[in-house]
Amino acid sequence: MGEDTDARKINHSFLRDHSYVTEADIISTVEFNHTGELLATGDKGGRVVIFQREPESKNAPQSQGEYDVYSTFQSHEPEFDYLKSLEIEEKINKIKWLPQQNAARALLSANDKTIKLWKITERDKRPEGYNLKDEEGKLKDLSTVTSLQVPVLKPMDLMVEVSPRRIFANGHTYHINSISVNSDCETYMSADDLRINLWHLAITDRSFNIVDIKPANMEDLTEVITASEFHPHHCNLFVYSSSKGSLRLCDMRAAALCDKHSKLFEEPEDPSNRSFFSEIISSVSDVKFSHSGRYMLTRDYLTVKVWDLNMEARPIETYQVHDYLRSKLCSLYENDCIFDKFECAWNGSDSVIMTGAYNNFFRMFDRNTKRDVTLEASRESSKPRAVLKPRRVCVGGKRRRDDISVDSLDFTKKILHTAWHPAENIIAIAATNNLYIFQDKVNSDMH
Repeated sequence: MGEDTDARKINHSFLRDHSYVTEADIISTVEFNHTGELLATGDKGGRVVIFQREPESKNAPQSQGEYDVYSTFQSHEPEFDYLKSLEIEEKINKIKWLPQQNAARALLSANDKTIKLWKITERDKRPEGYNLKDEEGKLKDLSTVTSLQVPVLKPMDLMVEVSPRRIFANGHTYHINSISVNSDCETYMSADDLRINLWHLAITDRSFNIVDIKPANMEDLTEVITASEFHPHHCNLFVYSSSKGSLRLCDMRAAALCDKHSKLFEEPEDPSNRSFFSEIISSVSDVKFSHSGRYMLTRDYLTVKVWDLNMEARPIETYQVHDYLRSKLCSLYENDCIFDKFECAWNGSDSVIMTGAYNNFFRMFDRNTKRDVTLEASRESSKPRAVLKPRRVCVGGKRRRDDISVDSLDFTKKILHTAWHPAENIIAIAATNNLYIFQDKVNSDMH
């Protein structure tokens, strides 16, 4: 943001055939890897699509490379739990990249019940000149082998191979809503509605239950876990959010079972705003630590909030995402939109935050200047290389020419999943079955 807050260039947009959209094509998660060179999306059909950033061209070294499809694979298939007569969807709930340790890359993908570890490798050479095999790979008659030769590696077209390395199953009774890789690079956690499990990346047949909020009698259940994340630098700290709008920071050094939190972050409710919908809209749908590890960002239905780890009583910043919907909560409850789970994201320097809204709008808030902008990710407004125009929603009264009325917002078009490049001003926005990648307008003469 900054100088060109309102002028954002589209870098590339991966658009599937929009004349025929199936439920399986709807993107359900978006995640950059640690360098930002790769971007993975998961969809409701159980597929993972990985995009790779093209290297900068020699002719125009200043222009940024675009993201092109690198690999596509089927991560999960629909299953059936015969004991519970329950169908388990193939939909990918979360993807998390593991820090790169060698030439290969690895990611975790999770549906409602199962987490899989995938290894992604490249091959651009093939061995030739086997002693005991012919060119087709069949074993030669050993009596015909009279001399030995040194096999050589010959160049070939680049091939990306994705192979399943491990399957972490049977750890969850309820639906997995989040996975988070620990900074120790050896463990990760997975959370469902009532429990959080800690896994070792090398061990698939057991996990440690570190949070369990399931009451003895399910009728006493008052809240569920909605999201969880490890602290970026301290491997013993993690946070989880609840449907009651609270955040619990836990320290794994204190006890094996972290049911007793170290800190509870909760904002006291304003009695004047109390309504039938208060509890639903206060449910936290996403929580993200800042890159510095000092702050936490949370998203509930109407706001995004920034919390300081040293201040539990209230958030230090609150931003209204779409306050104009307060008068529409009744109809949003009837069409189930009030239960939509929006994600939020930090930019690389923790100075700007981003989250999605309806009508294919997404919002950005600059923490330093307190400026905010509403932008739209749609085919009509996002031609490649075009500059995005800020959008405004008006509530009654005078309307400017380009304003859109609250009553004409399309609630079927919602941006739930967003991701920000770890170092640069590049963002990925999932709008139903389309992935948009926008880049900040920095050097207009070079794009």
